[in-house]
Amino acid sequence: MESTSELVTHKGGCHCKRVRYKFKAPNTVIAFKCNCSMCSKRGNISFSVPSHNFELLSGEPNISTYTFGTHTAKHTFCNVCSITSFNVSRSNPDAVSVNVACVDPGTLAHVEIQSFDGCNWERSYGLLTGVHSN
Repeated sequence: MESTSELVTHKGGCHCKRVRYKFKAPNTVIAFKCNCSMCSKRGNISFSVPSHNFELLSGEPNISTYTFGTHTAKHTFCNVCSITSFNVSRSNPDAVSVNVACVDPGTLAHVEIQSFDGCNWERSYGLLTGVHSN
């Protein structure tokens, strides 16, 4: 399958299918495997989608949110099956981070997985973006 940077519509959701969404993104993405306390315990590998390209289709009453630390990240999960199919990350609060494992098969042609050192978030974010905090 040939890759393209053209946006295509993807769909996904949680295990019990109560939470469903669609989003526009290329069919080839770079996803991040983070070692922070949340992502490592969940086994989360995700990529960001601009908020305006993400639409929740169903399940809003089934979404619970957990925050900690700076409370910037919104760790959402289905309150029925407990799957985190998407969340709002600390590194990009104007986007939605989609869990690769929760994207329906057939529209992602390739996922490149890179590591992100979330245990040292400030330094890692600075290296990734060139923005360094004091």
